[in-house]
Amino acid sequence: MTIGQTHLFTPGPTPIPEAVRRAMNVAAEDHRAPGFGALATEITAGLREILRMDGGNVFLFPGSGSAAWEAAITNTLNPGDRVLMARHGHFSVLWAQMAERLGLDVELIDVAWGAGCPVKEIERRLGADKDDSIKAVFVTHNETATGVTSDVAAVRRALDMSFHDALLFVDGVSSIGSIEFRMADWGVDLAVTGSQKGLMCPAGLGILGVSDKAMAAAKTATMRRAYFEFADMVNLQTEGFFPYTPPIPLLHGMRAAINLLQTEGMDNVIARHARMATGVRAAVQAWGLEMVAEHPTLYSNTVTAIRTPIHIDAREVIAIAHDELGASFGGGLGRLAGRVFRVGHLGWVNEGSLTGAVSMAEMALWRAGVDIELGAGIAAAQRYWSDGKRRDRPRVVESTPIAAE
Repeated sequence: MTIGQTHLFTPGPTPIPEAVRRAMNVAAEDHRAPGFGALATEITAGLREILRMDGGNVFLFPGSGSAAWEAAITNTLNPGDRVLMARHGHFSVLWAQMAERLGLDVELIDVAWGAGCPVKEIERRLGADKDDSIKAVFVTHNETATGVTSDVAAVRRALDMSFHDALLFVDGVSSIGSIEFRMADWGVDLAVTGSQKGLMCPAGLGILGVSDKAMAAAKTATMRRAYFEFADMVNLQTEGFFPYTPPIPLLHGMRAAINLLQTEGMDNVIARHARMATGVRAAVQAWGLEMVAEHPTLYSNTVTAIRTPIHIDAREVIAIAHDELGASFGGGLGRLAGRVFRVGHLGWVNEGSLTGAVSMAEMALWRAGVDIELGAGIAAAQRYWSDGKRRDRPRVVESTPIAAE
C-alpha cells in the first residue's frame, strides 16, 4: 500500500479539475423539464468552438470515443462501402477492426508503429481511384499508443488535389481540446473524441462533430443503427433535449470543463500543451532513452511513448511507479506491451504536476535497473520549463550600521 495521493499520468483518463468535480455534485434532475435543454445547447456551442467548426452538428452519445466511432460509421456509410485506412498503432488497428466488423470493405495501409499517417500513399491511392469507389478516408490524428501526431490538413490536401469526394473521418480522441484541431479549415467531415482526455471529465461521453456534408450522407446511408441514429439527435443542437436519458452530472462537468478551456483560450491551451510536452521529452533525452515516434515532426504534445532498454520489461517500471510511488503511467499496447511505458501530459496539467511525473518516472526507471543518473531527467525538464523565467534581481547593498547613541 502506498501512502498519500495516487497521481494520474496516463493519457486518459486525465486528472479532473476541482471546478469540474464540484460542478458534477448535483441533485437528480428532470431531463425533460423546461429549461434543462439550455445545458446541452451551451455545451454543444462550446464544443463547436473547441472543434473550430463552421456549420454541421455536435452530438453527445453516452459511451466512449469508440461509441462515437460507431455512430460516425453507421450513419454515413453503406454495407460494403470501400474505405481507406492506415494502421500505425493500437487505436488505428482497433478502428480498422470496427470498420470490418460493421461490413465495410477496408483497404489497409500498414506502416511501422511510430510512423505517422502515410499521406503520400493515401494521395497515390486516391489518385488511382478514378471512379471514386473509396467512400471514406480514416485518419488517426493522435495515435495514443505511440505518441505520434499525424497531419490531417495534408490528408485533406491529398483529397482536394485528387478531386476526390470521400468523407474524411478523424479520430481526435487524444488530440481535441489539447492540440491544434481545425475541423472547418481541414475539411473534416466526422471528428471523434471522448470526455475523459483533453476535455478533463470522467469517461462516459462520446463526442462527434459532423459536417454538413456528413449530415447529408446520413439521409441516404443504409447501414443499420438505432441508438446512434443522427436523426434522433438533431434536436440536441437547437433545443438541447436527448432522445434518451443523458448522464446529467457528467453534462454539468462538461460545461465546467469547457468554461475552463474558453477562459484560458484555445490558442493558449495548445501552447501550454506544447510547452509541457517539450519538457517531458527533454527528460527522456537526458535519460538516454528512445521514444516510439520516429521523428521529432511526429512528436505528440499529449502523450510520450518511451522505450525501455531491451533487458528491462516496461511493465515492471509501471508496477514500481504504481505500487511503490503512487503514480499511474500508461502501458504499452498491442505489439508494444512490455517494451514501452507512456506519460500522459494533457488536460489539467502544468509544470508542477509534470515535474512530479518526470521525477516518479525517473525513480521507477532507476529502481527497475535502468542505467540512468538520478536527477538528470528532472533537471533537463526544469531547465526547459524555466528558460527565460529567471528574474533579474538588483544587487543587495549592505547598509551602514547606525551608531548607537
